[in-house]
Amino acid sequence: MGTNESHVDPVAFLEHLRAFRYREVTMALATLSVIAGSVVFFPGVEGMTSGLQSDVSAEILALFVGVAILAGAIKGMIGFGYALIATPIFASVIDPTLAVVVLAIPPWMLNMFQVGETDTGMTFIREEWVLLVLAIIGAVVGVAVLDAVETGPLVPFLIGLVVFGYVLFQLGQGFVTVEKAHHPVAMSVAGALEGFLLAVANLGPLLPAYFHTFERDTERYIGGLSMVLGAIFTVRIVQMALFTDLMTPYRLWLGSVIAVVTLVGLFVGTYLRRLEIDERRFNWFVIALLFVISLNIFRQTIPALFL
Repeated sequence: MGTNESHVDPVAFLEHLRAFRYREVTMALATLSVIAGSVVFFPGVEGMTSGLQSDVSAEILALFVGVAILAGAIKGMIGFGYALIATPIFASVIDPTLAVVVLAIPPWMLNMFQVGETDTGMTFIREEWVLLVLAIIGAVVGVAVLDAVETGPLVPFLIGLVVFGYVLFQLGQGFVTVEKAHHPVAMSVAGALEGFLLAVANLGPLLPAYFHTFERDTERYIGGLSMVLGAIFTVRIVQMALFTDLMTPYRLWLGSVIAVVTLVGLFVGTYLRRLEIDERRFNWFVIALLFVISLNIFRQTIPALFL
């Protein structure tokens, strides 16, 4: 179930950073950005819970820290999508729209870690620029929809739907064989839907799944995907901060703090990966966990939407 996300080796990272390697410099800048956000937008000790619902306490914030570390550790161990773990759990505790907005920051940071992973990113964008444009358009539309339906069960339902779809994709991989193919139109449509889903639900396994299923050119699509996702996340955050009321200074602070905490989990997971954990069994455990989470979301949202 591993995705295209790469693992982080702390020792190699420091060596490459001293050599001013592009990827490591980008990672350092992304890390410094979230650290700066957690300092600059700090609301004060008394205001640490002021931007959340009145019933959210310091204990809930501590839970967020734990979930961020857990999701980061899982990503560090198996390269599994951070947001697929963190977003539905956060959305079941606080307002789902708030969860989607706040959790836009950590995946942005993690995706910046992968920019420059290969030398194929810019070549991919030059060849598939329509995909990038449609992905950005999808993200802009998605943020507008999120802003319009800030309350209600639609956002958590979409989160559950994406998680459930990902579970089905993982279950079906071993039973369906698809020939390798390159379909620019289909890929561009997948990119537009990717941008929309990331903006509305902070979850976008569609485009990675498409690349994994059809393209199968790892060097090419890892570099390209990192550029596309980096653009989507950047556009999302800028649009929410400048053109809507979604990304407030408090939410920027909270998202930055969660991103910083995520780094702890990421390095813990990198260390645990050396302990020869049975990755296949662990993957199935995560799939089962996501399946339970999606069913719980459906239990809460389907009656309100359709009954």
